[in-house]
Amino acid sequence: MDQTQASTSPYRSLDDLCGGDPQMQELITRGKRLIDKGIPILILGETGTGKEYLSRALHAYSERRAANWVAVNCASIPESLAESELFGYCKGAFSGALPGGMKGKVQQAHRGTLFLDEIGDMPFSLQTRLLRVLSEREVVPLGAAQPVSIDIHLICATHQDLKILVAQGSFREDLYYRIAGGVLRLPALRTRADKQALIMQMIADEMAPLQVSERIIAPAALQQLLAYPWPGNLRQMHAVIRYCCAVMSGSRIETGDLPEELMQFHVPDGHRSGNVVQIQPRQSVSPIKDERSRVIDALNGSRWNISAASRQLGMCRASLYRKLRQLDIPHLRDQAMPAYAA
Repeated sequence: MDQTQASTSPYRSLDDLCGGDPQMQELITRGKRLIDKGIPILILGETGTGKEYLSRALHAYSERRAANWVAVNCASIPESLAESELFGYCKGAFSGALPGGMKGKVQQAHRGTLFLDEIGDMPFSLQTRLLRVLSEREVVPLGAAQPVSIDIHLICATHQDLKILVAQGSFREDLYYRIAGGVLRLPALRTRADKQALIMQMIADEMAPLQVSERIIAPAALQQLLAYPWPGNLRQMHAVIRYCCAVMSGSRIETGDLPEELMQFHVPDGHRSGNVVQIQPRQSVSPIKDERSRVIDALNGSRWNISAASRQLGMCRASLYRKLRQLDIPHLRDQAMPAYAA
């Protein structure tokens, strides 16, 4: 990852990332409070937990959303090129330089957000330069005589324990305290077992063609998906569901539609089931009338705004539309009506 994005990112909003998960809701609430306070944010989490997604969503929520979101993967840039990539250079700064010079990633993020992914892999020598840039709020491109003022919001991310790197002497302690103004720790997917079905549903809904109203997962395939430990976290789950949706026939995902790695995974006896199950959040069964009242209350409270109501109910838009059909609740788009009563 090494790219520049404007605020029109197709990625999910902060509220969409919650997925009805109280643990994520707390994290998102803290992120909203931090984003426009001028405090650098450090996102921690295992590989694939969605650190880039969260960074994009924070930028899109912030007052800087109209400016660039610029991402740099600190682990993928060769050390010999890292300085010029980050800080830029002037005309004639070195042999092979572009005739007109180049703005570095820091300058490209001026008035926007700079996202430094895998900050723990940044070379030590470059850490010193970055610290000065953050302290002085200015950057000196290679070959430049004068510094250039910059205004950025910094978001960093890493799967490593920076405190251990500091103790080992491979990461500057002063830089750590500079970038860790507000820490957001993303949970691993295996700790969100009760939300995995909902997350799968959200991913499948994104993949669904317009003519497919719902997707169904067969019992054996469901067992495999829910029993699998997901070492690659959300990134791996997204790739698996995308693959299943691409190869499935009709609207039913069978075991044969799963990637080979999941088909060969041994399912513990506790995960075995004999029923066809829709990919939807596992939740306690409540009387239909109570559930109907809960849905209608959410719709009335949001003035029948489906997006707002779905967030309140902890489900995606497609799931709420299905719920309306299941509970025989007409939607305003289909039938003009006053505020609906239970």
